[in-house]
Amino acid sequence: MTLQNFNKKDQATAKSALLQCCGAAKWADKLLQYFPFNSEEELVSRATSIWYEDCNSEDWKEAFSQHPKIGDVESLTKKFAATSHLAEQEQAGVNQASKDTIAALAKANKEYESKNGFIFIICATGKTAAEMLRLLEDRLKNDTAEELQIAKGEQHKITLIRLQKLLSDADWNSLKVSQLTTHVLDTSMGKPAQNLTIQLQAYQSEKWQTMAQGVTNKDGRIADLLPPNRILSPNNYRMVFDTGAYFEAQQIKAFYPMVEIQFTIFDDQHYHVPLLLNPFGYSTYRGS
Repeated sequence: MTLQNFNKKDQATAKSALLQCCGAAKWADKLLQYFPFNSEEELVSRATSIWYEDCNSEDWKEAFSQHPKIGDVESLTKKFAATSHLAEQEQAGVNQASKDTIAALAKANKEYESKNGFIFIICATGKTAAEMLRLLEDRLKNDTAEELQIAKGEQHKITLIRLQKLLSDADWNSLKVSQLTTHVLDTSMGKPAQNLTIQLQAYQSEKWQTMAQGVTNKDGRIADLLPPNRILSPNNYRMVFDTGAYFEAQQIKAFYPMVEIQFTIFDDQHYHVPLLLNPFGYSTYRGS
C-alpha cells in the first residue's frame, strides 16, 4: 500500500492500522490529527515527536502491553491475534531457538516483569534468540527508570518497522540510520569483537543514566542503537563498553573491566564512535 492509498482510508480504519504499529491510544489519536499525511517524512516526523514529546510513561507502558513476551507462543497466538503476523516475523529468531533457550527467555522475562512492572521490549528483527537472551540478562541489571527509557526507544524502532510493512509501497528514503553507531575491533585477534554489551548514557538528575543498550553483532557493530530519525539533543553523552565480560567469556585476563568514552553531540549529523580494543589497551576516534 502506498501513502496515497492509506490517506484514502476512513479515520476508524486508519486508527486501527496505526494501533497495530503502536498500541498507545494517545499516540494514534494525536497522529491522526495530521491525517491525511503530506509525505512519508511528515508521518515519521510526527510519529516520532508525539512518541517522545507528547506521550508519557503510561502511554509507553500501554504500547508495551500489546506485545507478546519474547518466546511466549501462547500469548502470541491468543491474546495478540491482531498483530501476531507482525510479531511472528519480528521474533523469527526465537522460532529457531532450542527449548533450553526458550525456557531461559521465559524465566528471565518473568523476572524482568516482576522487577519493572512491564514486559521486556526489544526490537527483535534480525536478532537470534541467543542475542535476545543476552540482552535481556544484561538489561536486568538496569534500574526501572533506565529500562523505561530503553524500552521506549525499542518500541519506536518496532513502530517504524511496522509502518514500513503497513505502507510497503511507500517511499521510505527519508528514513535515516541511527544517528549514533559504533564498531569494536579486537586488535589482539585482528577481528571484530562480537557479543560485547554497550550502553549509551546521558547525564540526568546528577548521574549517568542508560538510555539505549545493545550487543555487537558478528561484525562488531551496533547499527541500530537509536531508532531511525531519532536526533539527540546537543549535549555530552558517553558509551560504556563491557570489556571485562567480553574478555572473561574468552577466558582472557584483561586490565580494563569497562571502557567509558565521553563525547559531545553538536548537531543532527551522524556520529560514529569506534573502539580499537585489546586486553591491555584501547583507543577511539570520531569516525564516519
